[in-house]
Amino acid sequence: MDFKEKAIRAIVKSAVECYASGFSDRHIGEADDPEGTINMKIHNIFIAALGADIQYYSALARSLDSSLGNMLEKMAINIASLNYEVSRHVEGPIYAEQTNEIARLLECYKNTKGITHKKPEVSDYTGILEKKGGGEHSKRHESDYCLVDRTTGIHYLIELKIGGDLDNKKARSEKEALLEQYCILANTIGKEDSIRIYFATAYNRYGEGNVWKQGRVRQFFADDELLISKKFWNLVCKDDNGYDIVIDEYRKNAGLIVAALEKIKQVYLQ
Repeated sequence: MDFKEKAIRAIVKSAVECYASGFSDRHIGEADDPEGTINMKIHNIFIAALGADIQYYSALARSLDSSLGNMLEKMAINIASLNYEVSRHVEGPIYAEQTNEIARLLECYKNTKGITHKKPEVSDYTGILEKKGGGEHSKRHESDYCLVDRTTGIHYLIELKIGGDLDNKKARSEKEALLEQYCILANTIGKEDSIRIYFATAYNRYGEGNVWKQGRVRQFFADDELLISKKFWNLVCKDDNGYDIVIDEYRKNAGLIVAALEKIKQVYLQ
């Protein structure tokens, strides 16, 4: 086992340990608080009518899904820090002509039945650095991940949705935000060839290895702009086996989360 793999495994193990401890401590500490996370979610009379167990599990599952996603996002950032310079925002100049070109492209993607419709491709916005008419203004975008490879100098702008579920409005707005970040970064560093933009997911909701089918994502993102599950973790780890390492270590420590859930259950279902 090389140094990188040991470091990745240590980050995953620590993340799971901290998450399990914090999750159980928080929910147990809120047991007598009527405004606690679980207590605020158990008043659905339609769920309550199904019994106390289902009422509890329904509330806990929603809390688990949300907080686990936050843990995975932070874990990925810590792993990325092993090989990349990591920031969470892009700030700099963008030109009116670039903004207009982004709007034009998004309309072409949106109007699936119009004569101007086209499927998204990376080449659609290549060369947008040269569009500098109409005046400039400074803009700041918060980013899920803005990574700079310390070795190659390549910049990665990544929008991560843990499960990848996007409706039409969100898909368009996410692509718009990424394209604006692309322009800002290109204008700042003076070139485009070292910038990549991606829509990413932490797991494949259609099953690992299967084609990502969600139409709303594919309507606005090209195949080369998708980092689904394994591809995302491999990039973050900068290792072709990154996904396998992360999943293996997570599974080894998943029992800690199971134990935490059991502790919470004993408090709420006495």
